[in-house]
Amino acid sequence: MYEPLKDFETRTMPERKLGFWQMAGPGAVLVGLSIGAGEIIVWPLVVAKYGASMVWAAVMGVFLQMWINFEVGRWTIATGETVYTGFVRVWRGFAPLFIFITVFSWIAPGWGRASGLALKALLVGPEGWGSDTVWTVVTFAGVALILFGPKLIYQSMERAVELMVVVVTVGLLIVAFAVGSAETWMDLGKGILNVGYKEPGMSVKALFIAIVFAGAGGTANLFYTFYLRDKHIGMGAHVPSMQNPLRGRVEAIPSTGFQFEETEENISRFQDWWDYIKKDQMLFFWLLNSVTMILFIFGSLAVLHPKGIIPSPGTLIWDEAQVLAEVWGETGRVIFLLVGLATLFGTQLALVDGVSRSIADIVYTNFKGAQKRDLSWWYLLVAAVWIVAGCVITAVMESYGVSELGFLFNAAYMGGFAMAIYVPLMLYINLRYLPKAARPKIGCTVMMTIASLVYGVFAIACLLWEFGLL
Repeated sequence: MYEPLKDFETRTMPERKLGFWQMAGPGAVLVGLSIGAGEIIVWPLVVAKYGASMVWAAVMGVFLQMWINFEVGRWTIATGETVYTGFVRVWRGFAPLFIFITVFSWIAPGWGRASGLALKALLVGPEGWGSDTVWTVVTFAGVALILFGPKLIYQSMERAVELMVVVVTVGLLIVAFAVGSAETWMDLGKGILNVGYKEPGMSVKALFIAIVFAGAGGTANLFYTFYLRDKHIGMGAHVPSMQNPLRGRVEAIPSTGFQFEETEENISRFQDWWDYIKKDQMLFFWLLNSVTMILFIFGSLAVLHPKGIIPSPGTLIWDEAQVLAEVWGETGRVIFLLVGLATLFGTQLALVDGVSRSIADIVYTNFKGAQKRDLSWWYLLVAAVWIVAGCVITAVMESYGVSELGFLFNAAYMGGFAMAIYVPLMLYINLRYLPKAARPKIGCTVMMTIASLVYGVFAIACLLWEFGLL
């Protein structure tokens, strides 16, 4: 059933020749994925209902995920291998397990339907022409054009997501300027410092979902491994970029990775790449993601919460845009709808890409006969099936009157359990398999241990809650 997994091949650690800004991209794509449903739907809903009292949990969620991303980056630059292959080095059963987790977490496209609803709201209003399914199909068609059109798959996605991030950030700053007040900022600050507080009406499951979706969340943090490889960061320089087989001949991509001898030169080069990872994550993921998330929360706190508006499924973006229109006219409404569309379409694009890469990589690396086809062929197959399935499931959801929120919450809930598994596993493979000079030091080890405990304890608490024991 399984293809034998090769040992690491010894290679020289490539030299970093370009400056940070010349290599920028992987962290920006990850933050484009992170600025998504959690920031524009889940947390604004929490704040609309409860106020700013639990904003600390959102800030903590992004901070913990930064340390997780550090370790994903560490593995990739040290080996040029995806983290999924690292997990399989521990136990071959992780291959089908992570396929199952990925499919079960993301197959119901609440994120895709939310993107379609944002486009509909912008162009014709929530009650305008066309069903939710029609507009969701339009956004999935846009995803297909971006992913299947260019020769290098990653390059077009990087540029599209970076554009979305710029639109979101600038738009949110304009909105904050329009509706902000010193009193609202003070309430927000108090909520950030109110560490450990949980509103009595909020279940442990709902809080877990909110923490997971503050940032990328679930298996989405693991997508960073692919962005680094395709950008030729660290040992990823030994791996060809994934090319579009629809545009001509493709280059074979190795299924397993490399290790470097601990010479003074290799260690120095690894440290140089590691400095890049830290800057990439602290600047793009932690700082930019924290700022945009706080701005989304601020908008809800300033616009929805004072009026007692708790939006219905499918109308949160429209409701907030309507109130902004009262404050700042039609311009305010259009700006926020553009922000909503850029946020959710960026998530939709990055999720289709990341899920397709994950499943394709696991199949290609681990299952017998899979390497008779190129990795890019598996990627396009999974992406095409995922897009078609997303459109069909959206139609079924709409016909049965099921909102997008239920599926978004399910994705975060399953993602939380996934994190309870892979966060300690990520620390373990970095401590066990990497050369001594590349292994996590005490600071990263402590923070990954804390993250493992947070997600593990929440997962256990949610299981007890499900069975009525908590």
